[in-house]
Amino acid sequence: MDNKYLQVYFILGSNNATQDPLEILEQALKGGITCFQFREKGTNALMGGETKKQLAIQMRDLCRFYDVPFLINDDVDLALEVDADGVHVGQDDMSILEIRKICPADWIIGVSATNKEEALQAKAEGADYIGVGPIYSTNTKEDAKQPIGEKGLLEIREALSSIPIVAIGGIRLGHVMQLMKSGANGVSVISAISHALNPEQTAKVFLSHTNYFFL
Repeated sequence: MDNKYLQVYFILGSNNATQDPLEILEQALKGGITCFQFREKGTNALMGGETKKQLAIQMRDLCRFYDVPFLINDDVDLALEVDADGVHVGQDDMSILEIRKICPADWIIGVSATNKEEALQAKAEGADYIGVGPIYSTNTKEDAKQPIGEKGLLEIREALSSIPIVAIGGIRLGHVMQLMKSGANGVSVISAISHALNPEQTAKVFLSHTNYFFL
């Protein structure tokens, strides 16, 4: 996976949106997000069915228009059904090896990791990138683990010199430069963009910060 797609990795579900999630997503796409993950989990989330599928299709179409990868969190069946570009899975979700048996050859598969051992295992199984975190405390994910901090990110980067890494968990604009210096290829954000008064402008500023490391 090209590192540039991880620069500003936006995650959103209907339950993280303070307004129409499609409007937030389009603003973020206009602002320059480089990858998008549809994550419909937690309190007040859509629990499957046609409504969730239709939202996924509309989000996919927006991402295709802006030429941004569209991934789905955990739900491999939905990702296959709506022709997503890939999935992101956690440690307790379907394994990469199982997914590879049923997915298109060009699918992007990302895996969450909170420590070096999990990250090394994900790389060995063929992950395209690793979502490392939570870096900082976060209220967005109800089952979030203890923050690993910038030190934890650096330890994982030192153990994995080649695979792309995106930092996740409680990330704000002021964290970006240090996270990139600590080995991240990009940052993953939810509320920093979805709750912003101007998601488009916020995405632009995030991108300008990560662009510094891609010159």
